[in-house]
Amino acid sequence: MTLLFRLASVFPLALLHAAGSVLGWLAWLLSPTYRRRFQANAAQAGCDRADARAAIGQTGRLVAELPRLWLGREVPIHWDGAELIDAAHAVGAGIVFLTPHLGCFEITAQGYARRYGDARGPITVLYRPARKAWLRPLLDSARGRPGLETAPTTLAGVKQMLKALKAGQAVGLLPDQVPPSGLGVWAPFFGRDAYTMTLSARLARQPGTAVLLAWGERLPGGRGYVVHLRALREPLAEDATQAAAQVNAEMERLIRECPAQYLWGYARYKDPANSAPAENAARGDNA
Repeated sequence: MTLLFRLASVFPLALLHAAGSVLGWLAWLLSPTYRRRFQANAAQAGCDRADARAAIGQTGRLVAELPRLWLGREVPIHWDGAELIDAAHAVGAGIVFLTPHLGCFEITAQGYARRYGDARGPITVLYRPARKAWLRPLLDSARGRPGLETAPTTLAGVKQMLKALKAGQAVGLLPDQVPPSGLGVWAPFFGRDAYTMTLSARLARQPGTAVLLAWGERLPGGRGYVVHLRALREPLAEDATQAAAQVNAEMERLIRECPAQYLWGYARYKDPANSAPAENAARGDNA
């Protein structure tokens, strides 16, 4: 598989995306469990049929573009809202980037590293180690590039991110990723309670920290990506549950910008400890 990744990394982005669309539809057709979860999540959010159909192929593109992003030549990256980063840097603030499973979330960290890494230090991103043993060294080498560091989803990883913020550097994480049991709270996400991490709010409340919302739009025809940046509408509450609800609402706002590129098949409503609120348990755990 490593050799296959290296071979695919030299292909044009347009070709990889075309192949990815096929992969996305194959996964949809061959996995009833995935298909039901995808449809349920899209319906829960009120995603219209055209956007949901487009998201099937976009999910496959997410997978097919990885060899190029991890191992291949640089891809074009455009910016929407870079002045928000410049403003944070001007006052010496560390930055917390909150990114949903929308578009190409690999490209947001890569884009920051490429544009700001030399002058402002690396961006540290939170990640879960790969479950497949063969993928771990490939993932570690691909993501551990100049201007980009990774932090595991452990106490040591959290300390690493806090240290980066104190140094005025940037960190990034996906707050719509279901955390391990005990590290989250139940908060609404598109009208249904979802187990939501509290780490994003904890990082956001660090002194001298700016919080920005970010997502990477995948452009058609292999023309690259646009990193979109948005400001929080209001400061996050001190209460963990209220803050989680605010973060989820902000993620919803980004997803509504481009529902055709959201990862609707992600098991957002699963319960890591089988302790979901009664209304969720009645609907199933979305695992």
